[in-house]
Amino acid sequence: MFNGLGMGLGNLAQVSNAQTRSISPENFTGAKGAGGMATEGTGAIPSRELGQGWKVSPSIHLAPQSTVTLADITGPGAIQHIWLTVHPTAWRRLVLRCYWDDEPTPSVEVPLGDFFCNGWCERCNVASLPIAVNPAGGFNSYWEMPFRQRARITLENVAPDEVRGFYYQITYTLTDVPPDRAYFHAQFRRSNPLPYKGVHTLLDGVAGVGHYVGTYLAWGVHNNGWWGEGEIKFYMDGDADYPTICGTGTEDYFGGAWNFEHPKGQYGVFSSPFSGMPQAILPDGLYRSQQRFGMYRWHVMDPIRFHQDLRVTIQALGWRNTQSGQPLYVPLQDDIASTAFWYQLEPHAPYPALPALNDLEVI
Repeated sequence: MFNGLGMGLGNLAQVSNAQTRSISPENFTGAKGAGGMATEGTGAIPSRELGQGWKVSPSIHLAPQSTVTLADITGPGAIQHIWLTVHPTAWRRLVLRCYWDDEPTPSVEVPLGDFFCNGWCERCNVASLPIAVNPAGGFNSYWEMPFRQRARITLENVAPDEVRGFYYQITYTLTDVPPDRAYFHAQFRRSNPLPYKGVHTLLDGVAGVGHYVGTYLAWGVHNNGWWGEGEIKFYMDGDADYPTICGTGTEDYFGGAWNFEHPKGQYGVFSSPFSGMPQAILPDGLYRSQQRFGMYRWHVMDPIRFHQDLRVTIQALGWRNTQSGQPLYVPLQDDIASTAFWYQLEPHAPYPALPALNDLEVI
């Protein structure tokens, strides 16, 4: 019998013994027949004349410097869809973490906005296959996240202020998970500024068997001119000084070409199923002094498979003017925040410490 995983149009008509459940503030546990039973919650006042069953608990508030558990599920099964929304000012103050099968450290540890390709705390629509962001700030994840014994998803408010009005729904299936189904991982890193002649590291120390499936970059430019000549590099399975996979330029890796310039003199923002640069925040002549960009690349059709280890880096390169007129690269010292997405068999190596609030902040 079909186990209900790996969903797509090709198998949508197949029946399955899998069971669908969903967690939200209207059903904190996802239990069968337990939705909409709240008698108190953030909607208690507007529903006071209607009573139980009438949107009494649609959202939650997060206390200062606190962590809440969004989902705690006994498996086996898989997360299939996450929808949520909250005010953009909270997107770098809230940290999303996912733990699979009682592991001691999270497999996902990313600021909320960056996980959903919105690292600059300004609303940006995204129309890709695994991540969709819809008006106005509706975050959707379709990454399949299998687990065997347990799935636990938490959200930490790292700020000293309360975050009000966090809405969410986590839809999952309870079903058998075959041995070759790997676990979903995501990791955030930031270089601000990138050291001169340094490279930004997206991943390092990944050990085991798996495949890399995606990159999101929130890239802040600190100079004039074109900023995206740098190459992304994938060092895998014992590579030392030189990688097995080396890109040809930043815009090339993200599926664009020629500085993303289209029409002439303008950045051509775009969002497609597997790659995009949906966000270009430009100077306004007053308080916006720098260019900032959001870019994603999903390796859904071309996962980068590794069998021992993986390290991923990207350069920041621009052009400098020369008296000779001959082109010359200049290493840049930009603000680069990355989220790397991959699947691997557990256990995973511990992640580097997440930056503190002031180092996460978008200024």
